[in-house]
Amino acid sequence: MLNADAFVNALDHAGYRLTEPRRRLAGLIAEHHGNFTASEIETEAKQQKLGVGRATIFRALELFVDLGLVERLDLPSGEHVYVTCQPSHHHHILCVVCGKSTDVEDCGVSAVAREVGRRTGYLIQSHRLQLFAICPDCQRTRGN
Repeated sequence: MLNADAFVNALDHAGYRLTEPRRRLAGLIAEHHGNFTASEIETEAKQQKLGVGRATIFRALELFVDLGLVERLDLPSGEHVYVTCQPSHHHHILCVVCGKSTDVEDCGVSAVAREVGRRTGYLIQSHRLQLFAICPDCQRTRGN
């Protein structure tokens, strides 16, 4: 789990200005232990009177995505959520009941991507795997 300092350090290291709204949002986002939406961040920012607007929130989220601190997950419904994560290559498994997200290491997908590139002649630039499931806690609760 990332803390607010990780966000601030990444911004500083990448040469971005450490504005007060970015610092505030970094702290708010770092508090999340699961997925969240931009609307949830906006609501929490208003409740905490952080003084950041919707446009600032979306710009900060996109910046954090670009820095690899936050990842946008596209849900089967077409909606999307964000999760904080370590800035390294990994995949996600997301509980469709409670929203808990777990990072998953490569698990062989890179080899599959290389093989697809070899067979098609495409030069694969990146790949992403998102798995949607029911976590062990929700399975127990639901009796699965």
